[in-house]
Amino acid sequence: MTTPLPQGFVMREATNEDIDAIVDLVNARFRRLIGAEAATPQRLREVWDLSGFDPALDARLVFDPGGRLVGAAYVWDLSGVNVQLVCDSVVHPDCRVPGIWAALLAWAEARAREAIPLAPPGSQVAFAHSAQEEDTALNEALAEQGLEVVRHFWRMVVEMAVPPPAPDWPEGISLRAFDPAQDLPDTVTALRDAFRDHWAHVEEPFERELERRRRKIEDDPEFDPSLWFLACDDGEIAGLALCHPRCWGDALAGYVSAFGVRRPWRRQGLGLALLHHAFGEFYRRGTRKVALDVDASSLTGATRLYERAGMRVDRLSHIYAKELRPGRDLSTQTLE
Repeated sequence: MTTPLPQGFVMREATNEDIDAIVDLVNARFRRLIGAEAATPQRLREVWDLSGFDPALDARLVFDPGGRLVGAAYVWDLSGVNVQLVCDSVVHPDCRVPGIWAALLAWAEARAREAIPLAPPGSQVAFAHSAQEEDTALNEALAEQGLEVVRHFWRMVVEMAVPPPAPDWPEGISLRAFDPAQDLPDTVTALRDAFRDHWAHVEEPFERELERRRRKIEDDPEFDPSLWFLACDDGEIAGLALCHPRCWGDALAGYVSAFGVRRPWRRQGLGLALLHHAFGEFYRRGTRKVALDVDASSLTGATRLYERAGMRVDRLSHIYAKELRPGRDLSTQTLE
């Protein structure tokens, strides 16, 4: 399945040396869409460093007749079991020549289809792509490629003119900061347990996830373990809020990158206490705005929790998907 490029445009394989140029391209589009840069080399490498990702096979670049990079796309296996193939693609905002996105998305879908024989027998295989609400051109291109909107996600924020309420911890809960030397395996276990109840979750192999998160920590110059909060009950992680000092797309905001409470400790006020503690720590450090991203139809009711903590919807994005092979859906769709 191929779609020809406009005359004079060329597509080639990507290499790791192209990362900075791709980041510049992505940020050019984000500056036009939201007035801020949202990509960093470190964020892109998180995907490109995944086990099995090969830029020569999994990424393509498009250049205009003058040799300027105007488009890029890459495809990766989100779950590690070849049932969720995800694409990111971008076209420079000043490149208004029709057909660039069509060619990139056609290549991406064809590449995703190569994973079908590797998926578990009888399983559904799907191809997905996200798009900001503001990105009209991308939304139109995805629809033209036959993808359909299957979910909406919100960026939610809280802006604090005064300190947030002090956390009211459930009985038996103690809080401590993350210790990189010893806590990563237990933290990954707790995350996996909490995220089993998130829409579209497919559990990736434990060692893959452990290595992915270890590399993410090691490669991030801004990683701050004192912003990873572990709420424990008799030494076992009951809930966690993993925060980052800077939010992508909003340099003035802190970011809650992962948040969850495990089933046995839900509906006891632990989630709200964790949020209040995280917000309070950001406030103490001089950060008055905190953001996170959440499924707008969260199966666990997370949006209601965030609203109780004073957060509001700031931005909308859409998840598009296309079924490449029918079969048994291995992802979480409802709560039992």
